[in-house]
Amino acid sequence: MKLRVVKNILEANERIADENRKIFKEAKVFVINIMSAPGAGKTSLIERTIKDLKSKIKIGVIEGDIAGSDDARRIDSLGIPVVQINTGGGCHLDANMINVVMKDLPLKKLDLLIIENVGNLVCPAEFVLGEDIKVMLLSIAEGDDKPLKYPLMFQESSALILNKIDLLPYTNADLGKIKKDSLSLNPKLKIFEVSCKTGEGINKWTEWIRSKVK
Repeated sequence: MKLRVVKNILEANERIADENRKIFKEAKVFVINIMSAPGAGKTSLIERTIKDLKSKIKIGVIEGDIAGSDDARRIDSLGIPVVQINTGGGCHLDANMINVVMKDLPLKKLDLLIIENVGNLVCPAEFVLGEDIKVMLLSIAEGDDKPLKYPLMFQESSALILNKIDLLPYTNADLGKIKKDSLSLNPKLKIFEVSCKTGEGINKWTEWIRSKVK
């Protein structure tokens, strides 16, 4: 019985995600779903991405958090259309949440929509939102054991961003192990090493994203 309930939830989510996907396609907006653990730097990455690209393409953001609107305020200060979703305890965004708020964004005027999922290394990878790609953000400070402990996040993502590389000398994290284990789970994974604090490596990430936006 429990398995059937879970299956029904995922099937219902998939149907709404298909609706979202059609709406995004009609609006000609490329959609990225960014996932990570809490504190890995998703909002900082989005801020850096906006600053690099906003003169070249039109960007909108959906912020997902359990509570609060601090991240949405940070994005709003950059002059970017942003909508906040508070899940009220839910550990991930789902397709219906995105469907409800997309009317609050000028989708047809956007080239790129970035969805910041709730900080969690498990559930966000299980629920499609209608996005074009998922992107996994991993902070070096989290350690090098995460790929094999949370494989679905890495298997579902098109790109892995290794953030906070400026902290590498102060941790025991083995960058080579992270890359090797990640690629063993997903050989097609595109990997970027960045520091959202210093800006190192950000240009390679934003150039890649821009190449995805038609």
